[in-house]
Amino acid sequence: MRLYQKWRDLPHGAQRASVALGNFDGVHRGHAEVIAAAHAARPDAPLAVLTFEPHPREVFRPDDLPFRLTLSAERADALAALGVELIYELAFSHEFSLMPAEAFVESVLHRGIAARHVTCGWDFAFGHRRGGDARFLTGRAPEHGMGVTIVPPVSDAEGPLSSSRIRRYLQDGYPERATAELGRPWTIRGIVAQGDQRGRTLGFPTANVPLGRHLEPARGVYAVTARLPDREIRPGVANIGRRPTVSTGPESRVEAYIFDWSGDLYGEEIAVSLHTYLRPEQKFSGLDELRAQIALDTATARQFFERIA
Repeated sequence: MRLYQKWRDLPHGAQRASVALGNFDGVHRGHAEVIAAAHAARPDAPLAVLTFEPHPREVFRPDDLPFRLTLSAERADALAALGVELIYELAFSHEFSLMPAEAFVESVLHRGIAARHVTCGWDFAFGHRRGGDARFLTGRAPEHGMGVTIVPPVSDAEGPLSSSRIRRYLQDGYPERATAELGRPWTIRGIVAQGDQRGRTLGFPTANVPLGRHLEPARGVYAVTARLPDREIRPGVANIGRRPTVSTGPESRVEAYIFDWSGDLYGEEIAVSLHTYLRPEQKFSGLDELRAQIALDTATARQFFERIA
């Protein structure tokens, strides 16, 4: 998989692809349908995705709470797992947002990446003031020699599958529902930060990963797996929240205790995947009560992984 952060002056071999368009936050099963449609339309062409970084909502509504399901690296890995060969990850800014829809079709899709075919979801919008949509693309892209496929929503009894719905599941404490719609467990990837080493004192050393721009799920304790820098995947248990027993700070973070593993992860990138919600975050009377609860949480998480093994 090759990633390009521009549409101008692309090298040989980075053009004339069948291109899926969208933000692809989460890369859920609905997104997978859009990508599959791009491949089905032109199986002879490279399979590509055109997306944006940062997410447009982060530009237009900078004061919103963090909401991202996947940041750039995790999204790229999820797209590669779907067979995507090329990613055009275009820098989204206020200036870029002023580009008219017609210019996006002609300059970016046609002259820049020279797309042979484009696909998008039924609700995709682009260009200044969202001046372009699926109907607009259907009318204009063929004028530039591009085929078009519009993909209808992937729906179930609750309605169309969407990134917003997955966010609600996570915020309500239902990571299994998010897993079903993503096609894989939801994952927070980040750099392990130096903590206060309280977990080590308690006998449960943790890897601390700031949430950063990720959505904050329901605060509490989860059974998790951690993908380590060497790509090994280990089960564990993690608290996500503000640690009310030992901290009064405002920053939420992931504190993951990795079972039967020891080593120094400071400054390394790991990925923590949520499998099931064990209990809400709570404040304990002291460190002894906290230690006892962590031991109980650890046993519960181990039992969970034994059941699904």
